Amino acid sequence: MREVKKKARAKINLALDVIGKRENGYHDVRMVMQTIELHDKIRLKKIKSDKILMKTNLPYLPRDNRNLVYQVVEYMKAAYGIMSGVYIDLYKIIPVGAGLAGGSTDAAQSILAMNELFELDLSSETMEEIGAKFGADIPYCIRGGTMLAEGIGEVLTPIKPIMKLHLLIVKPKQSVSTAYVYGNLNIGTISSHPDIDGMVRGIKADQLEQIVQNLGNVLEEVTFKGYPEVRIIKEVILGAGALGALMSGSGSAVFGIFADQGMAHQAAKKLKRHEAVKQVFITTTFNVL
Repeated sequence: MREVKKKARAKINLALDVIGKRENGYHDVRMVMQTIELHDKIRLKKIKSDKILMKTNLPYLPRDNRNLVYQVVEYMKAAYGIMSGVYIDLYKIIPVGAGLAGGSTDAAQSILAMNELFELDLSSETMEEIGAKFGADIPYCIRGGTMLAEGIGEVLTPIKPIMKLHLLIVKPKQSVSTAYVYGNLNIGTISSHPDIDGMVRGIKADQLEQIVQNLGNVLEEVTFKGYPEVRIIKEVILGAGALGALMSGSGSAVFGIFADQGMAHQAAKKLKRHEAVKQVFITTTFNVL
């Protein structure tokens, strides 16, 4: 095999709760994660030299070992004695610094692509272990679908695939620092915790109303204070007819759930004109078969 192409799909958090903090600084979470159709494209190709060469469509993205994809390929070359060089072509569509796991999903698909390209025959568990070395979201991105994530995000329990949701994803002009959000989170002062089990029940019952009612993210309290544009965008999405809206991860992207694609398109027109908005995407949930 000479090359492998992958779609690296984004994720949203339908519900995110932080329930503790470990001595090493990591936070214990319970969250419901969902893959969406919005995706980057990644292509890995064998080359004659022993080098790793990387190309991206965004000039500000690093193309060396500051990039997670490069790091993963470099690690797997060393770990499995791969002498061949690898050419990486990464086409980014998922916004950076948005809470949509753009970097994590690119890294996850790179692990899968390396496994195929060099016929390593690695188990899913082994690939998830590799992913966990580089980021807590990467094991989830390797699996994808509808998932309850616990621990620091690496303990994954599949849920019944969610019903199709029509989504509007809005990225503000500002990106959010995940380190800032978690660094300023005081678990003792969280005013409201989302009902994670209620969200799981809603998904299992295919109850859209119950899914919408149980949208919740404890990190909103911190992000909204530091980045008020994110709160404003959420309010605008709700005002544009969304059944519900929520910040994904630590932000800055906010998603809205709409009754149908037509409503999402109407809302997109409104959001694109808003001064705080950088990017707007219309997409749907993606379920792993």
